[in-house]
Amino acid sequence: MNASTQTQRGVALITGASSGIGAIYADRLARRGHDLILVARNTARLLEAAQRLHVETGRRVDILSADLSTREGQALVEARLREDTRIDTLVNNAGFGAVAPLLQADVDHLTDMIEVNVTALTRLTYAAVPGFVARGRGTVINIASVVAIAPELLNDVYGGSKAFVLAFSQSLQHQLADTGVRVQAVLPGATITEFWEVAGKSHHELPQEWLMTSDDLVDAALAGLDQGEAVTIPPLQDGDEWSAYDALRRKMSQGLSNTSPGKRYGLKAVANAA
Repeated sequence: MNASTQTQRGVALITGASSGIGAIYADRLARRGHDLILVARNTARLLEAAQRLHVETGRRVDILSADLSTREGQALVEARLREDTRIDTLVNNAGFGAVAPLLQADVDHLTDMIEVNVTALTRLTYAAVPGFVARGRGTVINIASVVAIAPELLNDVYGGSKAFVLAFSQSLQHQLADTGVRVQAVLPGATITEFWEVAGKSHHELPQEWLMTSDDLVDAALAGLDQGEAVTIPPLQDGDEWSAYDALRRKMSQGLSNTSPGKRYGLKAVANAA
């Protein structure tokens, strides 16, 4: 599409933008009319991606080299999010995983995972959202995983980190209702990216019918955003299954505080002291 025919939008800041899902988000959002700020550790890859995207789309593409496993890297991106009022979209994509179970895992590696998957995502969101609210518009896209609702599938800490992303996003959706700020959680399944090699397992070892391309994943996620989905699970074939799951969760949440334990425990209720 010619850049002159695109809808003019604001700036999208995308973390983990040098490859995989983040790189596809950069391509798609540029073609939707966004200028870009690409964030990753690999400066050479960022420069290559920025040049290509500028040539292909005509959009302005800045890069920000930052290691989001460090507070210095996080602070660099936080400052840009607070100070650049053109930014109207934050894609929290940076993250990595593990497949080794707890007893075979390296705790330092797992701690770094929490720093990127949880801490950096939280700090960047808190840097961006006040400005979005003040301007009455903005979008936060948080890349979680299907392990957020199926933690048995991979490493325990990775599943826990992605469960945080989902719960955090759902809480923000509630808090930011009627502010003009949208929050979407995206739950990819097995996707063909460098994730698997970094995590310690080749995607070639997985059933081929599980594997989705990054292009299809991002295109489906953006279609879900356009359709107003708060939680988008691209590989889920029947969206009514998620709707029913979420409705049951919400219903159950109304009964999670009570003066008495459930009858199944066989305890005699004790009246509250006056």
